[in-house]
Amino acid sequence: MTTSPLVTMRGIRKSFGPVEVLHGVDFTVEAGEVHVLAGENGAGKSTLINVLCGVFDDFAGELQVFGRPERFAGPLDAARAGIATIHQELSLVPSMSVSDNLFLGRETTGQYGTVDFSFQESEAARVLSEMGLEIAPGRLVEELPIASQQLLEIARALARDARVIIFDEPTSALSEHEVEFLFGRIRELRSRGRGIVYITHKMEEIYLLADRITVLRDGRLVGSATREELPPSELVRWMVGRELAEEQAADRTLSDDPALEVSDLRVAHPELWDRFLVDGVSFTLRSGEIVGLAGLQGSGTSDLLHALFGALGGRVSGDVRLHGQPFEIKDPLDSVEHGLVLLTNDRKALGLAPEMEVVHNASLASLVRFCGFLGWVRREQEHDAVEHLTREFNLSAPSLHAPVRTLSGGNQQKVYLARCLLTEPSVLLLDEPTRGVDVGAKADIYRLMRDWVAHGISILLITSEMEELLLLSDRILVMYRGRIAAEFDRAEASKDGVLAAAMGHANTGAPGEAT
Repeated sequence: MTTSPLVTMRGIRKSFGPVEVLHGVDFTVEAGEVHVLAGENGAGKSTLINVLCGVFDDFAGELQVFGRPERFAGPLDAARAGIATIHQELSLVPSMSVSDNLFLGRETTGQYGTVDFSFQESEAARVLSEMGLEIAPGRLVEELPIASQQLLEIARALARDARVIIFDEPTSALSEHEVEFLFGRIRELRSRGRGIVYITHKMEEIYLLADRITVLRDGRLVGSATREELPPSELVRWMVGRELAEEQAADRTLSDDPALEVSDLRVAHPELWDRFLVDGVSFTLRSGEIVGLAGLQGSGTSDLLHALFGALGGRVSGDVRLHGQPFEIKDPLDSVEHGLVLLTNDRKALGLAPEMEVVHNASLASLVRFCGFLGWVRREQEHDAVEHLTREFNLSAPSLHAPVRTLSGGNQQKVYLARCLLTEPSVLLLDEPTRGVDVGAKADIYRLMRDWVAHGISILLITSEMEELLLLSDRILVMYRGRIAAEFDRAEASKDGVLAAAMGHANTGAPGEAT
Protein backbone atom coordinates (compact mmCIF):
# COMPACT_ATOMS: atom_id res chain seq x y z
CA MET A 1 0.00 0.00 0.00
CA THR A 2 1.14 3.56 -0.72
CA THR A 3 0.87 6.26 1.97
CA SER A 4 -1.78 8.13 -0.05
CA PRO A 5 -4.62 6.85 -2.26
CA LEU A 6 -4.18 6.57 -6.02
CA VAL A 7 -7.49 8.42 -6.44
CA THR A 8 -9.22 10.79 -4.03
CA MET A 9 -12.64 12.30 -4.82
CA ARG A 10 -14.11 14.70 -2.26
CA GLY A 11 -17.50 16.38 -2.29
CA ILE A 12 -18.19 15.52 -5.95
CA ARG A 13 -21.32 17.18 -7.30
CA LYS A 14 -22.65 16.87 -10.85
CA SER A 15 -25.77 18.33 -12.42
CA PHE A 16 -27.57 17.85 -15.70
CA GLY A 17 -29.27 21.17 -16.29
CA PRO A 18 -31.10 22.14 -13.08
CA VAL A 19 -31.10 18.56 -11.74
CA GLU A 20 -28.24 17.57 -9.42
CA VAL A 21 -27.48 13.85 -9.73
CA LEU A 22 -24.41 13.58 -7.46
CA HIS A 23 -24.68 15.19 -4.05
CA GLY A 24 -21.23 15.63 -2.50
CA VAL A 25 -19.86 12.10 -2.94
CA ASP A 26 -16.51 11.00 -1.45
CA PHE A 27 -14.62 8.07 -2.97
CA THR A 28 -11.02 6.80 -2.82
CA VAL A 29 -9.01 4.08 -4.53
CA GLU A 30 -5.97 2.60 -2.83
CA ALA A 31 -3.09 0.82 -4.51
CA GLY A 32 -3.41 -2.96 -4.36
CA GLU A 33 -7.15 -3.12 -3.67
CA VAL A 34 -10.38 -4.03 -5.45
CA HIS A 35 -12.91 -1.36 -4.50
CA VAL A 36 -16.48 -2.32 -5.46
CA LEU A 37 -18.80 0.59 -6.24
CA ALA A 38 -22.34 -0.65 -5.61
CA GLY A 39 -25.86 0.72 -5.88
CA GLU A 40 -29.08 0.38 -7.81
CA ASN A 41 -29.47 1.57 -11.40
CA GLY A 42 -29.64 5.35 -11.36
CA ALA A 43 -27.75 5.58 -8.05
CA GLY A 44 -24.98 7.66 -9.64
CA LYS A 45 -22.24 5.04 -10.09
CA SER A 46 -21.68 5.63 -13.80
CA THR A 47 -21.82 9.41 -13.36
CA LEU A 48 -19.15 9.27 -10.64
CA ILE A 49 -16.95 7.05 -12.83
CA ASN A 50 -17.46 9.38 -15.80
CA VAL A 51 -16.12 12.23 -13.67
CA LEU A 52 -13.05 10.14 -12.82
CA CYS A 53 -12.34 9.03 -16.38
CA GLY A 54 -12.79 12.45 -17.99
CA VAL A 55 -16.19 12.15 -19.66
CA PHE A 56 -17.51 14.99 -17.46
CA ASP A 57 -15.35 17.99 -16.52
CA ASP A 58 -18.16 20.28 -15.36
CA PHE A 59 -18.34 18.99 -11.81
CA ALA A 60 -17.90 20.57 -8.40
CA GLY A 61 -15.60 19.11 -5.78
CA GLU A 62 -12.02 17.89 -5.65
CA LEU A 63 -10.40 15.17 -7.76
CA GLN A 64 -6.83 14.06 -7.05
CA VAL A 65 -5.08 11.38 -9.10
CA PHE A 66 -1.71 10.08 -7.89
CA GLY A 67 -1.54 12.99 -5.49
CA ARG A 68 -2.11 15.70 -8.13
CA PRO A 69 -5.27 17.82 -8.55
CA GLU A 70 -6.88 16.93 -11.88
CA ARG A 71 -9.79 17.94 -14.09
CA PHE A 72 -9.45 15.89 -17.25
CA ALA A 73 -10.53 17.51 -20.52
CA GLY A 74 -11.62 14.15 -21.90
CA PRO A 75 -11.22 10.36 -21.66
CA LEU A 76 -7.96 10.47 -23.62
CA ASP A 77 -6.43 12.74 -20.97
CA ALA A 78 -7.50 10.31 -18.25
CA ALA A 79 -6.08 7.37 -20.19
CA ARG A 80 -2.75 9.15 -20.63
CA ALA A 81 -2.71 9.83 -16.88
CA GLY A 82 -2.99 6.11 -16.16
CA ILE A 83 -6.75 5.49 -15.82
CA ALA A 84 -8.30 2.80 -18.01
CA THR A 85 -12.06 2.25 -18.18
CA ILE A 86 -13.99 -0.77 -19.42
CA HIS A 87 -17.53 0.46 -19.84
CA GLN A 88 -20.65 -1.70 -19.70
CA GLU A 89 -21.46 -0.62 -23.26
CA LEU A 90 -18.52 -1.56 -25.47
CA SER A 91 -16.53 1.27 -27.08
CA LEU A 92 -14.89 -0.78 -29.84
CA VAL A 93 -15.11 0.27 -33.49
CA PRO A 94 -16.77 -2.70 -35.24
CA SER A 95 -15.47 -1.91 -38.74
CA MET A 96 -11.82 -1.78 -37.60
CA SER A 97 -9.49 -4.70 -36.98
CA VAL A 98 -8.66 -6.15 -33.58
CA SER A 99 -5.17 -4.69 -33.76
CA ASP A 100 -6.38 -1.22 -34.74
CA ASN A 101 -8.83 -1.23 -31.83
CA LEU A 102 -6.14 -2.22 -29.33
CA PHE A 103 -3.98 0.75 -30.41
CA LEU A 104 -6.78 3.24 -31.04
CA GLY A 105 -5.70 6.62 -29.67
CA ARG A 106 -2.09 5.53 -29.10
CA GLU A 107 -0.98 4.45 -32.58
CA THR A 108 2.70 3.64 -33.12
CA THR A 109 4.27 5.58 -35.96
CA GLY A 110 7.39 4.90 -37.98
CA GLN A 111 10.20 7.07 -39.26
CA TYR A 112 8.01 9.12 -41.63
CA GLY A 113 5.03 9.53 -39.32
CA THR A 114 2.97 6.71 -40.79
CA VAL A 115 1.36 4.05 -38.62
CA ASP A 116 3.57 1.00 -38.09
CA PHE A 117 0.88 -1.62 -38.69
CA SER A 118 3.37 -4.49 -38.63
CA PHE A 119 4.58 -3.59 -35.13
CA GLN A 120 1.04 -3.06 -33.89
CA GLU A 121 -0.08 -6.45 -35.17
CA SER A 122 2.85 -8.22 -33.50
CA GLU A 123 2.19 -6.39 -30.22
CA ALA A 124 -1.52 -7.16 -30.52
CA ALA A 125 -0.71 -10.85 -30.99
CA ARG A 126 1.39 -10.77 -27.80
CA VAL A 127 -1.34 -9.05 -25.75
CA LEU A 128 -4.01 -11.41 -27.06
CA SER A 129 -1.82 -14.40 -26.25
CA GLU A 130 -1.32 -13.15 -22.68
CA MET A 131 -5.10 -12.82 -22.38
CA GLY A 132 -5.57 -16.35 -23.69
CA LEU A 133 -7.56 -15.08 -26.69
CA GLU A 134 -7.22 -17.05 -29.90
CA ILE A 135 -8.13 -14.14 -32.19
CA ALA A 136 -6.26 -13.04 -35.31
CA PRO A 137 -5.10 -9.40 -34.91
CA GLY A 138 -6.24 -8.60 -38.44
CA ARG A 139 -9.80 -9.84 -37.94
CA LEU A 140 -12.61 -7.27 -37.94
CA VAL A 141 -14.23 -6.70 -34.54
CA GLU A 142 -17.74 -6.92 -36.02
CA GLU A 143 -17.03 -10.57 -36.91
CA LEU A 144 -16.45 -11.51 -33.25
CA PRO A 145 -19.15 -12.78 -30.85
CA ILE A 146 -20.13 -10.39 -28.08
CA ALA A 147 -18.17 -12.33 -25.42
CA SER A 148 -14.95 -12.05 -27.45
CA GLN A 149 -15.56 -8.34 -27.93
CA GLN A 150 -15.94 -7.96 -24.16
CA LEU A 151 -12.59 -9.70 -23.57
CA LEU A 152 -10.98 -7.59 -26.28
CA GLU A 153 -12.17 -4.44 -24.49
CA ILE A 154 -10.49 -5.73 -21.34
CA ALA A 155 -7.31 -6.57 -23.27
CA ARG A 156 -7.19 -3.01 -24.63
CA ALA A 157 -7.34 -1.56 -21.12
CA LEU A 158 -4.68 -3.93 -19.80
CA ALA A 159 -2.41 -3.18 -22.76
CA ARG A 160 -2.17 0.45 -21.61
CA ASP A 161 -0.51 -0.68 -18.35
CA ALA A 162 -2.82 1.63 -16.39
CA ARG A 163 -2.41 2.16 -12.64
CA VAL A 164 -6.18 2.50 -12.04
CA ILE A 165 -8.55 0.21 -13.96
CA ILE A 166 -12.31 0.62 -13.84
CA PHE A 167 -14.48 -2.40 -14.67
CA ASP A 168 -18.16 -1.60 -15.30
CA GLU A 169 -20.18 -4.87 -15.40
CA PRO A 170 -17.34 -6.68 -17.24
CA THR A 171 -18.79 -10.22 -16.95
CA SER A 172 -22.20 -9.54 -18.50
CA ALA A 173 -21.39 -11.46 -21.69
CA LEU A 174 -18.78 -13.92 -20.41
CA SER A 175 -18.98 -17.66 -19.81
CA GLU A 176 -18.06 -19.13 -16.42
CA HIS A 177 -14.61 -20.12 -17.69
CA GLU A 178 -14.02 -16.60 -19.07
CA VAL A 179 -15.18 -15.06 -15.79
CA GLU A 180 -12.71 -17.19 -13.83
CA PHE A 181 -9.95 -16.11 -16.20
CA LEU A 182 -10.88 -12.44 -15.76
CA PHE A 183 -10.94 -12.72 -11.97
CA GLY A 184 -7.46 -14.25 -12.10
CA ARG A 185 -6.19 -11.26 -14.05
CA ILE A 186 -7.83 -8.83 -11.62
CA ARG A 187 -6.18 -10.54 -8.64
CA GLU A 188 -2.86 -10.44 -10.50
CA LEU A 189 -3.27 -6.70 -11.14
CA ARG A 190 -4.10 -6.14 -7.48
CA SER A 191 -0.95 -7.99 -6.41
CA ARG A 192 1.06 -5.66 -8.67
CA GLY A 193 -0.25 -2.59 -6.81
CA ARG A 194 -2.92 -1.53 -9.28
CA GLY A 195 -6.11 0.07 -8.02
CA ILE A 196 -9.25 -1.66 -9.26
CA VAL A 197 -12.70 -0.08 -9.29
CA TYR A 198 -15.28 -2.79 -9.91
CA ILE A 199 -18.99 -2.18 -10.63
CA THR A 200 -21.36 -5.14 -10.62
CA HIS A 201 -24.88 -6.08 -9.59
CA LYS A 202 -23.87 -9.70 -8.94
CA MET A 203 -23.59 -10.35 -5.22
CA GLU A 204 -21.36 -13.39 -5.64
CA GLU A 205 -18.84 -11.32 -7.61
CA ILE A 206 -18.79 -8.63 -4.93
CA TYR A 207 -17.91 -11.10 -2.18
CA LEU A 208 -15.40 -12.97 -4.33
CA LEU A 209 -13.39 -9.87 -5.27
CA ALA A 210 -14.01 -6.90 -2.99
CA ASP A 211 -11.54 -5.56 -0.46
CA ARG A 212 -13.77 -2.53 0.14
CA ILE A 213 -17.37 -1.72 -0.83
CA THR A 214 -18.83 1.76 -1.30
CA VAL A 215 -22.58 2.17 -1.81
CA LEU A 216 -24.40 5.04 -3.53
CA ARG A 217 -28.14 5.59 -3.46
CA ASP A 218 -29.96 8.40 -5.29
CA GLY A 219 -26.65 10.17 -5.96
CA ARG A 220 -25.58 10.18 -2.32
CA LEU A 221 -22.94 8.25 -0.41
CA VAL A 222 -24.61 5.70 1.87
CA GLY A 223 -21.42 4.27 3.31
CA SER A 224 -18.12 2.50 2.77
CA ALA A 225 -16.89 -0.66 4.52
CA THR A 226 -14.63 -3.63 4.10
CA ARG A 227 -16.12 -6.86 2.77
CA GLU A 228 -15.92 -8.45 6.23
CA GLU A 229 -17.75 -5.52 7.84
CA LEU A 230 -20.67 -5.56 5.39
CA PRO A 231 -22.71 -8.80 5.20
CA PRO A 232 -24.90 -9.32 2.08
CA SER A 233 -28.18 -8.54 3.87
CA GLU A 234 -26.81 -5.21 5.09
CA LEU A 235 -25.36 -4.43 1.65
CA VAL A 236 -28.78 -4.94 0.05
CA ARG A 237 -30.39 -2.69 2.66
CA TRP A 238 -27.79 0.01 1.95
CA MET A 239 -28.47 -0.28 -1.79
CA VAL A 240 -32.27 -0.28 -1.87
CA GLY A 241 -33.08 1.42 1.43
CA ARG A 242 -35.31 -1.42 2.58
CA GLU A 243 -35.31 -5.14 3.27
CA LEU A 244 -35.94 -7.37 0.26
CA ALA A 245 -37.94 -10.54 0.71
CA GLU A 246 -35.84 -13.58 -0.08
CA GLU A 247 -36.81 -15.10 -3.42
CA GLN A 248 -38.12 -18.64 -3.22
CA ALA A 249 -38.63 -21.09 -6.05
CA ALA A 250 -42.27 -22.13 -6.04
CA ASP A 251 -43.87 -25.21 -7.54
CA ARG A 252 -46.84 -24.40 -9.77
CA THR A 253 -49.59 -26.41 -11.37
CA LEU A 254 -48.94 -26.11 -15.09
CA SER A 255 -51.33 -26.36 -17.99
CA ASP A 256 -51.07 -29.30 -20.38
CA ASP A 257 -51.86 -27.02 -23.33
CA PRO A 258 -48.84 -26.63 -25.62
CA ALA A 259 -47.92 -23.05 -26.49
CA LEU A 260 -44.88 -23.83 -28.67
CA GLU A 261 -43.98 -27.19 -30.19
CA VAL A 262 -40.61 -27.52 -31.92
CA SER A 263 -39.60 -30.60 -33.89
CA ASP A 264 -36.20 -31.36 -35.44
CA LEU A 265 -35.15 -27.70 -35.65
CA ARG A 266 -31.84 -27.06 -37.38
CA VAL A 267 -29.81 -23.91 -38.00
CA ALA A 268 -27.11 -24.17 -40.64
CA HIS A 269 -23.69 -22.70 -39.92
CA PRO A 270 -23.24 -19.45 -41.90
CA GLU A 271 -19.83 -20.50 -43.27
CA LEU A 272 -19.42 -24.29 -42.91
CA TRP A 273 -21.97 -26.12 -45.05
CA ASP A 274 -21.65 -29.42 -43.15
CA ARG A 275 -22.16 -27.97 -39.64
CA PHE A 276 -25.22 -26.88 -37.69
CA LEU A 277 -25.41 -24.33 -34.88
CA VAL A 278 -28.65 -25.99 -33.78
CA ASP A 279 -28.82 -29.66 -34.69
CA GLY A 280 -32.16 -31.45 -34.55
CA VAL A 281 -33.71 -29.85 -31.44
CA SER A 282 -37.22 -30.87 -30.33
CA PHE A 283 -39.18 -29.70 -27.29
CA THR A 284 -42.57 -28.47 -26.10
CA LEU A 285 -43.24 -25.29 -24.14
CA ARG A 286 -46.56 -25.32 -22.29
CA SER A 287 -48.86 -22.36 -21.70
CA GLY A 288 -47.77 -20.38 -18.64
CA GLU A 289 -44.49 -22.28 -18.32
CA ILE A 290 -40.94 -20.96 -17.93
CA VAL A 291 -38.38 -23.23 -19.59
CA GLY A 292 -34.75 -22.32 -18.99
CA LEU A 293 -32.18 -22.91 -21.72
CA ALA A 294 -28.70 -23.58 -20.33
CA GLY A 295 -25.41 -24.11 -22.14
CA LEU A 296 -21.91 -22.78 -22.55
CA GLN A 297 -21.03 -20.17 -25.14
CA GLY A 298 -21.46 -21.68 -28.60
CA SER A 299 -23.90 -24.34 -27.41
CA GLY A 300 -26.65 -22.94 -29.63
CA THR A 301 -29.03 -21.46 -27.04
CA SER A 302 -29.11 -17.91 -28.48
CA ASP A 303 -29.12 -19.29 -32.04
CA LEU A 304 -32.23 -21.31 -31.15
CA LEU A 305 -34.10 -18.20 -29.97
CA HIS A 306 -33.05 -16.15 -33.01
CA ALA A 307 -34.12 -19.02 -35.29
CA LEU A 308 -37.58 -19.25 -33.74
CA PHE A 309 -37.97 -15.46 -34.03
CA GLY A 310 -37.21 -15.54 -37.75
CA ALA A 311 -33.97 -13.58 -37.53
CA LEU A 312 -31.77 -16.16 -39.29
CA GLY A 313 -33.56 -16.38 -42.62
CA GLY A 314 -33.26 -19.45 -44.81
CA ARG A 315 -30.70 -21.19 -42.59
CA VAL A 316 -33.52 -22.59 -40.42
CA SER A 317 -35.41 -25.83 -41.01
CA GLY A 318 -37.79 -27.92 -38.94
CA ASP A 319 -41.42 -27.98 -37.85
CA VAL A 320 -42.95 -25.47 -35.42
CA ARG A 321 -46.49 -25.27 -34.05
CA LEU A 322 -47.80 -22.25 -32.17
CA HIS A 323 -50.83 -22.92 -29.95
CA GLY A 324 -51.55 -26.07 -31.89
CA GLN A 325 -51.39 -24.45 -35.33
CA PRO A 326 -48.55 -24.89 -37.86
CA PHE A 327 -46.24 -21.89 -37.72
CA GLU A 328 -44.00 -21.05 -40.66
CA ILE A 329 -40.91 -19.16 -39.56
CA LYS A 330 -40.66 -16.13 -41.85
CA ASP A 331 -39.26 -12.97 -40.32
CA PRO A 332 -39.34 -11.05 -37.01
CA LEU A 333 -42.32 -8.88 -38.04
CA ASP A 334 -44.43 -11.94 -38.78
CA SER A 335 -43.36 -13.54 -35.49
CA VAL A 336 -44.39 -10.44 -33.52
CA GLU A 337 -47.75 -10.42 -35.29
CA HIS A 338 -48.26 -14.03 -34.17
CA GLY A 339 -47.33 -13.25 -30.55
CA LEU A 340 -43.76 -14.61 -30.59
CA VAL A 341 -41.32 -11.94 -29.34
CA LEU A 342 -37.56 -11.94 -28.72
CA LEU A 343 -35.50 -9.90 -26.26
CA THR A 344 -31.88 -10.20 -27.42
CA ASN A 345 -28.78 -10.28 -25.21
CA ASP A 346 -27.32 -7.14 -26.84
CA ARG A 347 -29.66 -4.21 -26.36
CA LYS A 348 -27.10 -1.73 -27.73
CA ALA A 349 -26.55 -3.32 -31.16
CA LEU A 350 -29.80 -5.22 -31.67
CA GLY A 351 -32.35 -3.69 -29.32
CA LEU A 352 -32.74 -0.01 -28.55
CA ALA A 353 -32.42 3.13 -30.67
CA PRO A 354 -30.28 5.27 -28.29
CA GLU A 355 -31.22 8.70 -29.67
CA MET A 356 -34.96 8.03 -29.66
CA GLU A 357 -37.15 8.94 -26.70
CA VAL A 358 -38.03 6.36 -24.08
CA VAL A 359 -41.69 6.36 -25.12
CA HIS A 360 -40.89 5.74 -28.81
CA ASN A 361 -38.37 2.99 -28.01
CA ALA A 362 -40.96 1.20 -25.90
CA SER A 363 -43.71 1.44 -28.53
CA LEU A 364 -41.53 0.75 -31.57
CA ALA A 365 -42.69 -2.85 -32.09
CA SER A 366 -46.37 -2.18 -31.38
CA LEU A 367 -47.12 1.10 -33.18
CA VAL A 368 -50.01 -0.50 -35.04
CA ARG A 369 -51.90 -0.57 -31.71
CA PHE A 370 -51.77 3.22 -31.54
CA CYS A 371 -52.49 4.09 -35.17
CA GLY A 372 -55.78 5.59 -36.31
CA PHE A 373 -57.69 5.10 -39.55
CA LEU A 374 -55.25 7.07 -41.69
CA GLY A 375 -52.13 5.63 -40.01
CA TRP A 376 -51.46 8.60 -37.72
CA VAL A 377 -50.08 7.63 -34.32
CA ARG A 378 -52.33 8.53 -31.41
CA ARG A 379 -49.55 10.00 -29.27
CA GLU A 380 -51.63 10.40 -26.12
CA GLN A 381 -52.74 6.76 -26.22
CA GLU A 382 -49.14 5.67 -26.94
CA HIS A 383 -47.81 7.73 -24.02
CA ASP A 384 -50.46 6.42 -21.59
CA ALA A 385 -49.74 2.78 -22.49
CA VAL A 386 -45.98 3.20 -22.09
CA GLU A 387 -46.37 5.17 -18.86
CA HIS A 388 -48.61 2.47 -17.35
CA LEU A 389 -46.21 -0.35 -18.23
CA THR A 390 -42.99 1.44 -17.22
CA ARG A 391 -44.61 2.29 -13.89
CA GLU A 392 -44.97 -1.46 -13.29
CA PHE A 393 -41.25 -1.82 -14.00
CA ASN A 394 -40.39 1.01 -11.56
CA LEU A 395 -38.53 2.75 -14.38
CA SER A 396 -36.20 5.52 -13.22
CA ALA A 397 -36.09 8.16 -15.97
CA PRO A 398 -36.19 11.97 -15.94
CA SER A 399 -38.99 11.82 -18.52
CA LEU A 400 -40.52 9.42 -21.02
CA HIS A 401 -39.39 11.95 -23.63
CA ALA A 402 -35.71 11.73 -22.65
CA PRO A 403 -33.38 9.95 -25.10
CA VAL A 404 -32.98 6.36 -23.96
CA ARG A 405 -29.17 6.77 -24.02
CA THR A 406 -29.45 9.07 -20.98
CA LEU A 407 -30.78 6.22 -18.84
CA SER A 408 -28.63 3.82 -16.85
CA GLY A 409 -28.01 0.40 -18.37
CA GLY A 410 -30.53 -1.32 -16.12
CA ASN A 411 -33.26 1.21 -16.92
CA GLN A 412 -32.53 0.80 -20.62
CA GLN A 413 -33.13 -2.93 -20.11
CA LYS A 414 -36.50 -2.15 -18.53
CA VAL A 415 -37.47 -0.08 -21.58
CA TYR A 416 -36.49 -3.00 -23.82
CA LEU A 417 -38.62 -5.40 -21.75
CA ALA A 418 -41.51 -2.93 -21.88
CA ARG A 419 -41.27 -2.92 -25.68
CA CYS A 420 -41.64 -6.71 -25.72
CA LEU A 421 -44.67 -6.63 -23.41
CA LEU A 422 -46.44 -3.88 -25.35
CA THR A 423 -46.72 -6.24 -28.32
CA GLU A 424 -49.03 -8.41 -26.16
CA PRO A 425 -47.05 -11.63 -26.73
CA SER A 426 -48.14 -15.17 -25.94
CA VAL A 427 -44.57 -16.54 -26.10
CA LEU A 428 -41.56 -14.57 -24.85
CA LEU A 429 -38.02 -15.50 -25.87
CA LEU A 430 -35.84 -13.85 -23.23
CA ASP A 431 -32.06 -13.85 -23.68
CA GLU A 432 -30.43 -12.45 -20.50
CA PRO A 433 -33.42 -10.31 -19.36
CA THR A 434 -31.70 -9.14 -16.14
CA ARG A 435 -28.28 -8.36 -17.58
CA GLY A 436 -26.95 -5.16 -16.00
CA VAL A 437 -29.95 -4.90 -13.66
CA ASP A 438 -29.60 -4.21 -9.93
CA VAL A 439 -30.96 -6.37 -7.11
CA GLY A 440 -34.08 -4.28 -6.56
CA ALA A 441 -34.94 -4.23 -10.27
CA LYS A 442 -34.30 -7.97 -10.50
CA ALA A 443 -36.88 -8.54 -7.79
CA ASP A 444 -39.33 -6.41 -9.82
CA ILE A 445 -38.62 -8.38 -13.01
CA TYR A 446 -38.97 -11.72 -11.22
CA ARG A 447 -42.35 -10.59 -9.88
CA LEU A 448 -43.45 -9.44 -13.33
CA MET A 449 -42.35 -12.70 -14.97
CA ARG A 450 -44.46 -14.64 -12.47
CA ASP A 451 -47.41 -12.36 -13.25
CA TRP A 452 -46.93 -12.93 -16.98
CA VAL A 453 -46.91 -16.72 -16.73
CA ALA A 454 -49.88 -16.59 -14.34
CA HIS A 455 -51.77 -14.91 -17.20
CA GLY A 456 -50.77 -17.63 -19.65
CA ILE A 457 -47.67 -16.15 -21.28
CA SER A 458 -44.99 -18.77 -21.92
CA ILE A 459 -41.28 -17.99 -21.56
CA LEU A 460 -38.10 -19.49 -22.99
CA LEU A 461 -35.35 -18.10 -20.76
CA ILE A 462 -31.59 -17.84 -21.20
CA THR A 463 -29.60 -16.52 -18.24
CA SER A 464 -25.92 -16.84 -17.35
CA GLU A 465 -26.76 -16.62 -13.63
CA MET A 466 -27.22 -20.14 -12.31
CA GLU A 467 -29.22 -19.08 -9.25
CA GLU A 468 -31.62 -17.17 -11.49
CA LEU A 469 -31.98 -20.15 -13.82
CA LEU A 470 -32.79 -22.52 -10.95
CA LEU A 471 -35.10 -20.00 -9.25
CA LEU A 472 -37.29 -19.13 -12.24
CA SER A 473 -37.41 -22.23 -14.44
CA ASP A 474 -40.16 -24.85 -14.25
CA ARG A 475 -37.92 -27.02 -16.43
CA ILE A 476 -34.36 -26.65 -17.70
CA LEU A 477 -33.13 -27.85 -21.09
CA VAL A 478 -29.35 -28.05 -21.36
CA MET A 479 -27.75 -27.66 -24.79
CA TYR A 480 -24.36 -29.02 -25.80
CA ARG A 481 -22.93 -28.55 -29.30
CA GLY A 482 -26.27 -27.59 -30.78
CA ARG A 483 -28.31 -30.43 -29.28
CA ILE A 484 -30.34 -30.93 -26.13
CA ALA A 485 -28.11 -32.98 -23.85
CA ALA A 486 -30.31 -33.11 -20.75
CA GLU A 487 -33.63 -32.05 -19.27
CA PHE A 488 -34.31 -31.31 -15.59
CA ASP A 489 -37.56 -30.68 -13.74
CA ARG A 490 -37.46 -28.01 -11.05
CA ALA A 491 -37.25 -30.57 -8.26
CA GLU A 492 -34.24 -32.42 -9.70
CA ALA A 493 -32.29 -29.47 -11.15
CA SER A 494 -29.00 -28.60 -9.47
CA LYS A 495 -26.03 -26.41 -10.33
CA ASP A 496 -23.68 -29.39 -10.58
CA GLY A 497 -26.06 -31.37 -12.79
CA VAL A 498 -26.70 -28.48 -15.17
CA LEU A 499 -22.99 -27.63 -15.47
CA ALA A 500 -22.05 -31.27 -16.07
CA ALA A 501 -24.61 -31.56 -18.86
CA ALA A 502 -23.49 -28.23 -20.38
CA MET A 503 -19.93 -29.60 -20.54
CA GLY A 504 -21.06 -32.81 -22.21
CA HIS A 505 -20.71 -35.05 -19.14
CA ALA A 506 -24.37 -36.01 -18.81
CA ASN A 507 -27.07 -37.25 -21.12
CA THR A 508 -30.57 -37.32 -19.69
CA GLY A 509 -33.02 -38.51 -22.33
CA ALA A 510 -32.39 -38.90 -26.04
CA PRO A 511 -30.27 -36.18 -27.65
CA GLY A 512 -32.33 -33.52 -29.37
CA GLU A 513 -35.58 -34.50 -27.66
CA ALA A 514 -37.49 -32.99 -24.78
CA THR A 515 -41.11 -32.82 -23.77
